[in-house]
Amino acid sequence: MKLKPLSVILGIVAVLTVWLWTGYNGLVTSKETVDATWAQVETQYQRRFDLVPNLVSTVKGAANFEQETFTAVTAARSQWQAAAGTGDRAGQIAAAQGFDSALSRLLLTVEAYPQLQATQAYRDLMTQLEGTENRIATARRDFNEVVKTFNISVKRFPGMILAKAFGFTEEAFFQSSDAAAEAPKVDL
Repeated sequence: MKLKPLSVILGIVAVLTVWLWTGYNGLVTSKETVDATWAQVETQYQRRFDLVPNLVSTVKGAANFEQETFTAVTAARSQWQAAAGTGDRAGQIAAAQGFDSALSRLLLTVEAYPQLQATQAYRDLMTQLEGTENRIATARRDFNEVVKTFNISVKRFPGMILAKAFGFTEEAFFQSSDAAAEAPKVDL
């Protein structure tokens, strides 16, 4: 049985159409998963940004609070909100790292005031903060996992052809700052 050239051409076109369709839809699904997972990271950071001012108020009221630390916390929170308003994911990551640093300084300041650590309000806030930090760590891990999956799809052949054709690019991982690798110094 002899295949007609038109049948062969139609078969090739059909296979290419199915490949384009499924490949494009797969990339769109992966990208949407990245965005949805990033929204979870944002939610947990916003929870922390909302919680820390209460912690600062508690510390300020009970201790000789360092204004520089308060300013750093406030500036990092403002930087996060500005970056979130523009959808600047890299700016949000930088703001989160700045906030991590300011929060570490705040917690070091508190260590000098054992009477503050004994108050119920402080302990409650610290429990909430600890839970929030765990949620952030989980959200970051989940985000990095879906980014890894998406980036593999964008880099791997033949998906890379579709990714370039439709403008999909690699996503950045959420990485800790270099300062996070060093433990804070506590003078006793």
